[in-house]
Amino acid sequence: MVFRDDEPCYTISVVARIIGLHAQTLRTYEREGLIRPSRSSGGIRMFSNRDVSRIREIKEWVDGLGLNLAGVATMTRLRAQVALLQSRQAELEEENALLRREVVARRAGRSAFRALSGDAVGDSD
Repeated sequence: MVFRDDEPCYTISVVARIIGLHAQTLRTYEREGLIRPSRSSGGIRMFSNRDVSRIREIKEWVDGLGLNLAGVATMTRLRAQVALLQSRQAELEEENALLRREVVARRAGRSAFRALSGDAVGDSD
């Protein structure tokens, strides 16, 4: 069976086993706002493949980089800000390119107008 990336399909004990963490660690991550698993109708935490990837990333930051949970939260916020800034940069670059094309078109239009005006003045002599 294949699950969508965002489809909740694992319980906390399964995720703990997959990742190699204690279930209490996952509860702490949730309490700290680092993960947001779905809940079943009975209130059981359910994790998606996306959640599992996020938990693996947190584990790598903690184990590999030596970050504490406050550091993980900061990295998460900074990454979101970078993504937002990159998106805004792309928008501004697109707007800049449009404005440059408009400037070129207006200059070309003025040059054509001057050329036509010059011809018209020259024709009347």
